[in-house]
Amino acid sequence: MNNLQSTTQSTETETGLPGQFLNDVITGLTSSPKYLESKYFYDSIGDGLFQQIMHCPEYYPTPCELEILSKQTDVIIDLFMNSNEGFDLIELGAGDALKSSYLLQSMVAKNIDFTYYPIDISANVISNLEKKLPLHIPGLPIHGLNGEYFEMLQKSNTLSNRKKVVLFLGSNIGNMFPAEAEKFCESLRENLSSGDLLLIGFDLKKDPQTILDAYNDKQGFTRDFNLNLLNRINRELGGNFNPEHFKHYPTYDPGTGSCKSYLVSTRQQVVNISAGDSSIEFKQNECIHMEISQKYDLEEIEVLAHKTGFKPLEYFYDSKNWFVDAVWVRE
Repeated sequence: MNNLQSTTQSTETETGLPGQFLNDVITGLTSSPKYLESKYFYDSIGDGLFQQIMHCPEYYPTPCELEILSKQTDVIIDLFMNSNEGFDLIELGAGDALKSSYLLQSMVAKNIDFTYYPIDISANVISNLEKKLPLHIPGLPIHGLNGEYFEMLQKSNTLSNRKKVVLFLGSNIGNMFPAEAEKFCESLRENLSSGDLLLIGFDLKKDPQTILDAYNDKQGFTRDFNLNLLNRINRELGGNFNPEHFKHYPTYDPGTGSCKSYLVSTRQQVVNISAGDSSIEFKQNECIHMEISQKYDLEEIEVLAHKTGFKPLEYFYDSKNWFVDAVWVRE
């Protein structure tokens, strides 16, 4: 999991109509094989569980990227400032802005002319950022955007015609299958102008056990994070999932670099979702695919950039070479 806030937002809550959330849940659970979209992990409870995951000793992506952004801050900002013009710093899936705050603090301290536009699917996240970040970073110009990525990118273009620097941190690109990642980068390019920059994080291929442990922490936070989506369906869509009847099961294929998480039905059962007037049958040992966390090597990153209309400018690694933040320019 990489705190992906993907391309569609469920704009309704428990107090309103289920909207897109319901449609996506019914579509996924009536497909073969069954799946749920990982973007729906992030309700208020899911946000809290993800914060706990990031502090688990097994979950290396966060400390690796924090090391990059905290120790190479000035060099990264220098790349943003190659033309000395003001720009918009747009973060896709901002979360708590823990990582980007190193860049934000430094840019404010340097009196750089920029505006921070965090984009997130969670209205709760955007509200918290707009309230708390200016207290933490006095003088920070911030304009939060709550919604799906590309719609909000288009909105940012109506708010400002300045150069764009987009942050896509946390290996969020890894929450997509490779073909989806390619389409995503193509769409991202279409929403940017020539010369705009992208800082994008990739989790690199490494010891398979290190990767698998990161998605199966001993404290069970990742398990609870996955099972919480069943609870969210119960709360918001009138489902009657019993999470105790599902088992969290992660896998990693070092050949393809695909780390996947499943919930496995421990018995034959029927789950009802009243909001959609639907009954979902599960066989014993039938799986729900919950998420993918794709790992890359440098050659694959280079190919992805060039195929989707970007040119790599620089790579920033942590001290273990487990993670890389790449700076691409839109051609």
